[in-house]
Amino acid sequence: MKDIVVIGAGKIGSTIARMLAHSGDYRVCIADRSGEQLQQVEKHDAVSTAVVDIADRKALVALLSGKFAVLSAAPFHLTVEIAEAAAEADVHYLDLTEDVESTRQVKAIAADSRTAFIPQCGLAPGFISIVANDLTRHFDTLESVRMRVGALPQYPSNALNYNLTWSTDGVINEYIEPCEAIVEGSLIEVPAMEEREEFSLDGVTYEAFNTSGGLGTLCETLKGKVRTLNYKTIRYPGHAAIFKALLNDLGLRHRREVLKDILENALPTTTQDVVVIFVTVSGFREGRLVQETYANKVYSGVVAGRMQSGIQITTAGSICAVLDMLSEGKIPTKGFIRQEDIALDSFLANRFGHYYAQKHQTERAVS
Repeated sequence: MKDIVVIGAGKIGSTIARMLAHSGDYRVCIADRSGEQLQQVEKHDAVSTAVVDIADRKALVALLSGKFAVLSAAPFHLTVEIAEAAAEADVHYLDLTEDVESTRQVKAIAADSRTAFIPQCGLAPGFISIVANDLTRHFDTLESVRMRVGALPQYPSNALNYNLTWSTDGVINEYIEPCEAIVEGSLIEVPAMEEREEFSLDGVTYEAFNTSGGLGTLCETLKGKVRTLNYKTIRYPGHAAIFKALLNDLGLRHRREVLKDILENALPTTTQDVVVIFVTVSGFREGRLVQETYANKVYSGVVAGRMQSGIQITTAGSICAVLDMLSEGKIPTKGFIRQEDIALDSFLANRFGHYYAQKHQTERAVS
């Protein structure tokens, strides 16, 4: 059994720990600065807890020393500190961050490391990049790569058509920070919440708009190889207009803590959600312009004996699958590892990656 530290005892961190502990191959220590939060962690013989403040570098390094890997499910602004401690403790590092600048700093830390540094191991960025990169391999030359992902309530009941299903800080950050994209072959930044579009899938109408971080490192990987590359978050129609009023007209983009407090006290959480994944790639194959699409919906379900939301299953499943592949030597064990370096078939064949395939409708259409 390999010893793992999970930083963050929230919904995703607890789900990661549960998945790993129930696999029988990992001993997990969940670390958080809140003792009260740790008391809510499900009891299991393979799970222990530790109260640690990330700002206390000495205590964090001591906790990580001798472990196989640390998995960060902490807020994005703690990413760099945890990565630096992982490098000092000489352990593998994986995270779920969608923050672009934090990932750049993790890459710099990995340059001199003796272990693997694998950021952005969630759904988007993460699995979405693995899917998109797999599709691009089917073309001689590329025209466009369009990536769309959303975690939505199955039964929306408010004007925003939204429930809190994961990190409030993460949602706010991706709605505010600039977004990378490739437009007419050039890597540029585009504003979040803009370039709204509508599309239908299985008879349901959705909207999608620019958000930050979902592309991961694909912009760098595909620069010079594709004309158009972009990522948008999927919501039900009407969400973007109201949220833009909150951010811009009410000025809450400059008062993130106020916005966070409003959302967490006004929007209920739910486990009855659906994760929509929609990736379309077009390009030339044997002289013909061809399009391939990957579409998938992942619903909430029972995992390791407990009902989990779709976003918990997909996010925790992704990082657990990457950890498993790292443990088995199926991906490099040193340096900076991009999500697109991971083979889709190997990911889906993994016991944790398989959550993306079980009992869900997956469609790959070629036209």
